[in-house]
Amino acid sequence: MPRYVLTRLVTAIITTLSVATIVFGAMRLVPGGFAGAFLGPAAGRSPQVVAAIEAKYGLDKPIVVQYGLWLRNAVQGDLGQSLRTRSSVTSEIVRRSILTIELTLLATLMSLVIGIPAGVIAALRRNSVADMLTRAVSLIGLSIPDFVLGTILIYVVSTRHLGLPVSGFIPAGEDLVGHLRSLVLPTLTLGLITTSVVMRVIRSSVVDVLGEAYVVTARAKGLHPRVVALRHVVRAGLIPTVTIVGINMGYLLGGAVIVEELFSLPGLGRYALTGILNRDYPVAQGTVIVGALMFVFANLAADIAYAYLDPRIKY
Repeated sequence: MPRYVLTRLVTAIITTLSVATIVFGAMRLVPGGFAGAFLGPAAGRSPQVVAAIEAKYGLDKPIVVQYGLWLRNAVQGDLGQSLRTRSSVTSEIVRRSILTIELTLLATLMSLVIGIPAGVIAALRRNSVADMLTRAVSLIGLSIPDFVLGTILIYVVSTRHLGLPVSGFIPAGEDLVGHLRSLVLPTLTLGLITTSVVMRVIRSSVVDVLGEAYVVTARAKGLHPRVVALRHVVRAGLIPTVTIVGINMGYLLGGAVIVEELFSLPGLGRYALTGILNRDYPVAQGTVIVGALMFVFANLAADIAYAYLDPRIKY
């Protein structure tokens, strides 16, 4: 196991470095650059001002030099300063990541609390009303994009006066209840798709496990159906679900870009979107690196959980 984890950590470093390199180059291929985005239409009429801005922020240096300087600082934990606000990118990412991670964990928790029981019940009662209802709900959840679902939720809550905030954010330190209320709609928006995936995967996995020889033997020995389901079926059926949850946590971190913008949440996704739109290179590069690291480590945690759920899996 230690050797496997070390190998995955090395792979994570290579992956993150590759992503950082691609983003670094792609951002500089966007027409206009930071000076063009900062000055707007006036950039075309003021080449001297554009040159002065690029010289001030070191954007006039060769791209290889810029990349080397940025990478050296990034390895030391310094992701630079925002070109627009001059604030520390590292500090902003740390502050905003807390909200994004909280939102991702809430959506994941929602998918597990709802998706696992629903999938297990659907598998144990195949072709019943519960099974058909579970499959229908999961199909609907997979068919609706998160931005469409979020818009629908905003419309319903605002027109029906359900008492939930449709935008804005309240820090937990100011009002814990208000903080949780402000995350209800974003959590539902992000969590529905993951819940639908978990329901379908756990149902399919449990159905396959029910046909295994050791399950048939356990039933033939006279064990109570509940004991067979909880001790033998569910645990084995969770293994594919762990994979899906690990991957989906990475996608949820990426999907938070749309949801955070839709609900005006000051999270990492919205910060990344602002950096990309403003051609703010340090912000865009820093947020993408952190997102890539979160995705890689979420999958690593899922792989390690395999060995706990199934002793037959060895690394």
